[in-house]
Amino acid sequence: MSSKIESLQRASLKDPLRSAIVFTRTVNETQRLAILLRTLGFGAIPLHGQLSQSARLGALNKFRAGSREILVATDVAARGLDIPSVDVVLNYDLPPDSKTYIHRVGRTARAGKSGHAISLVTQYDVEIWLRIEAALGEKQKEYDTEKDEVMVFKARVEEAQRHARNEMKNLHEDRGKKGSVLKGRRPASGGKRGRDEMDREEG
Repeated sequence: MSSKIESLQRASLKDPLRSAIVFTRTVNETQRLAILLRTLGFGAIPLHGQLSQSARLGALNKFRAGSREILVATDVAARGLDIPSVDVVLNYDLPPDSKTYIHRVGRTARAGKSGHAISLVTQYDVEIWLRIEAALGEKQKEYDTEKDEVMVFKARVEEAQRHARNEMKNLHEDRGKKGSVLKGRRPASGGKRGRDEMDREEG
C-alpha cells in the first residue's frame, strides 16, 4: 500500500493538485487514506456511507468551496451527488468494471472542462485492468514514474502510515465506548476532545 501513496505523492508534485477525487473500495480504506493524506500535508476529506448526514454534507461543501482539495470517496457515497468537475480523478483502488470506471473518470470532463484520470495498477490488478481496457477499446497511456523519485518519499510515507493506523485504531476503539464515526454516530458530548474529534469525521 505504501508504494501507492509514494506514487501519488510523486504525481502530485509533478502536476500540483487543485481539486481531485480519490476513489477507494471500502469505507475503512476511505477513512484511513484521508487521514494519511492529511498527515502528508494534503487537504483531504473522506466521503462514505457511514458518515452522518451532516458530516457528508460538510465534506461536500468544503470540497466545493475549495477548502479541501482532495475528496476521498467510495463509489456508493459519490453516486448521484452534485460534485463539480475536478482536475484529477485517481483510482487508488480499481473499480470492479468498465461502467464504474467510466462513471468515475467522467467527473474530469464536465461542463466542457478537461482533466486527468490516473489509475494505480499493482500486480494484483492486471487482470481487471486488462478487462477495463478491452471494454474501452483502447490501451490507456502509462503515467511515467521513476522508482528512485518515488522512493524519496518512502520514510515519510511509512511514518504517515503508522499515524493513520493509530488514528484508525482509536476510531474503532470508540465503537465500544461512545459511538463510532464509522457507524455514522457522533461522539458523546462532554470532556476534552482529542485531536479535534470533529476533524476525525474528516479523517
